Amino acid sequence: MTLKLRAALMAATALCGTSAMAETTLNALFMAQAAYSEDDIRAMTASFESAHPDVKINLEFVPYEGLHDKTVLSQGAGGGYDVVLFDVIWPAEYSENGILLDVSDKITEDMKAGILPGAWTTVDYDGKSYGMPWILDTKYLFYNKDMLKQAGIDTPPATWAELQEDAQTIKDAGLVDHPIVWSWAQAEAAICDYTTLLSAFGGDFLKEGAPEFQTGGGLDALHYMVDSYKSGLTNPNSKEFLEEDVRNVFQNGDAAFALNWTYMYNLANTSEESKVAGNVGVVPAPGVEGSSSVSAVNGSMGLGIPSTSENPDLAWDYIVHMTSQPVQDTYAKLSLPIWKSSYEDTAVTAGQEELIDAASKSLAAMYPRPMTPRYQEMSMALQQGIQEALLGMASPEDALQGAADNSGL
Repeated sequence: MTLKLRAALMAATALCGTSAMAETTLNALFMAQAAYSEDDIRAMTASFESAHPDVKINLEFVPYEGLHDKTVLSQGAGGGYDVVLFDVIWPAEYSENGILLDVSDKITEDMKAGILPGAWTTVDYDGKSYGMPWILDTKYLFYNKDMLKQAGIDTPPATWAELQEDAQTIKDAGLVDHPIVWSWAQAEAAICDYTTLLSAFGGDFLKEGAPEFQTGGGLDALHYMVDSYKSGLTNPNSKEFLEEDVRNVFQNGDAAFALNWTYMYNLANTSEESKVAGNVGVVPAPGVEGSSSVSAVNGSMGLGIPSTSENPDLAWDYIVHMTSQPVQDTYAKLSLPIWKSSYEDTAVTAGQEELIDAASKSLAAMYPRPMTPRYQEMSMALQQGIQEALLGMASPEDALQGAADNSGL
């Protein structure tokens, strides 16, 4: 073999090797809403790709409302995603329909011991694990410290009744027209707010598999929403708002109180675009006297592997990276880590001690939305019922009874 031919073969081999190294592409589906930003997820992913030069991660971002359907529909299209973000409410459905792989055998003892016990409820169903917990979250009550001070309010409300009273005081003082802002659009966001209230009033979604939310604490929760809306204390556009709308209204100084996820604390408190930076307080969502001291919804999310993935082992490596303690600690300002020891690290806690104090109470009180394969159907019926009640198209009693009748349960 001539030197020239040998050199040509070596060059061809090198090219083939380079091509092979770049051949593996993973498709990952994420949420373009709340928690980690797109830029943060891209940065996390870039560090994985740097350590795995033979892997390319193709990221797709959709609003939360598109996550479920995108994941399910991709199954019928012969696959498409290797990693998907999923809500705590979906493992039952995904398990029943074979949407996600059971990864129980991949969960190490170190993972089990190092991660907060409550975080596992995000990905576990019927004794199996369908991914790794990633976003550990609930909704908190945020308040404008300066506005409360101007109104002569010394401490944030500890009960939902006190919230109404404080909001009326602030409105009467002429500080803001509509002191409270929520995310009550006909979407899952409204169910999260409703769940927070239902938990405060001691309600139940289901009893022996049948709807129960149309009675007791569930009915009290919707009455509270309607009363707050009709009184003018709640921003009337709340019925059309999602979480980012809530953040924008609050950080623009147009609300004294807001119910939202963890991510809002640092964005509203530090970003240049916020008019209330430095004045953002946070406490657990209030309770109801005689029933609860705080209230909280389980809004956590996990990362899983669709059953149609052709690269499940590599997908798992990517999930392990994204949920690892070093990555989570680096981005702890937008989503609190799932790892126990992270809360002993001053690099994680510095500047958000108030949020972590609230989290220590709220995360322990997280109330679950029903773990049922029919959740999507129930949620859509309940979303419609809440809208009908807010718009005065039906009484809270009739709206919830209609939702129960159409829940599929």
